[in-house]
This record gives sequence, C-alpha cells and structure tokens, in this order.
Amino acid sequence: MQDTLPLLAFLFPLAYSPGPGNMFFAANGARFGLRATLPASLGYHIGTWVVTAGLGFGALSALTQTPRLFLALKLAGTVYVLWLARRLFNAGGTDGTAAQAKAPRVTDGAMLLILNPKAYVIIALMFSQFLSGAGTPEVLRITTIFTLNNLIAFTVWTLLGDRLALHFRDEVHARALNRGFGVILAIVALWMLFT
Repeated sequence: MQDTLPLLAFLFPLAYSPGPGNMFFAANGARFGLRATLPASLGYHIGTWVVTAGLGFGALSALTQTPRLFLALKLAGTVYVLWLARRLFNAGGTDGTAAQAKAPRVTDGAMLLILNPKAYVIIALMFSQFLSGAGTPEVLRITTIFTLNNLIAFTVWTLLGDRLALHFRDEVHARALNRGFGVILAIVALWMLFT
C-alpha cells in the first residue's frame, strides 16, 4: 500500500505520453467528441483490467517464455494501428462522408488494448517493480490503479482532441486535422514495431 505514490509516479509518464491508445482517443475525441468515444473507452479499460489481472496472475510468464507469441502480438498490433491510422487519414472533414462515419465501438477499444504490445511491456515492468508478493489482493490493487490511471489519461487526451476540433470545424481544416492524427498514429505504429 505504501508503494501507491511511487507506482503512480512510474505510470504517469507512460500513461500521458503519446502512444497508440492516447492518439486513438485524441483523434476520435476530435472527430466524434467525448460522449461518442465513451464506448471505445469502456472496451479499452475493461480489456486493460482483464489483461493486466491475467498477466499479474501468471500469464506474463507464458508470454515471456514464447518470444514468437510476443512477436506475433507485436506484428498484429502494428498492423491494427496502421489500419486505424489509414482509416483516420482518409476520413473526411465535416461533409457527408464524415457524417456517415461511425464512432469507435466497445470492440474497437478492446482490440486496441489486446493488440498493443506497449501495454504488455508496461504491465511487465510494472509488476516486476511493484508486485512484492503473489497475493490476489496485491495483483488486483495494482491492476485497478493501472486501469484507473489509464482511464484518466485517455479521458484527458479525448477532451484535448475534442477541444482541438473546435478550431477545425470547416471542411479543409477538419480534413487536415484527421490527416495529422492519422500520420501521428502511423508513426506510433512504426515505433511499436521497432521498440
């Protein structure tokens, strides 16, 4: 319990620095607003809690003992984030095509977490540093702190995207904003692949 503040200090830069989740939520916040992005956030954070708890209870050792599985996860995650980046880059602005666009769903958020190798690396580092015992309460406490910290960070990024979009309401500027977020998300995908 006394390690809660050091745990939060460890997680803060990881949760608030640009990564696949942050860029996904900032871009969708800009495109659809906070409210429409909530289902994807729910999917992402339920996925975060389940995956983190599973890794804390021992699935992590299976991942580390099978490097091919981790490599496959890394490749799948990169492809998925590149697909999201392409979809965002090609998104329209405020014209009819944008009106037909669909806000991200619960499954979009869950898939983003499941295919995010950065999340697995952070979870592994977190448990190696802060899990003093293998007890269930300790794993659940760390899992819950991690999930809530991410929820706050991604909500901040979503709100920033939503506020940024207020300055990009016309067609040309909205399309430029979508393309900018698409390029940033593609760069993050490549970063995921090579780290």
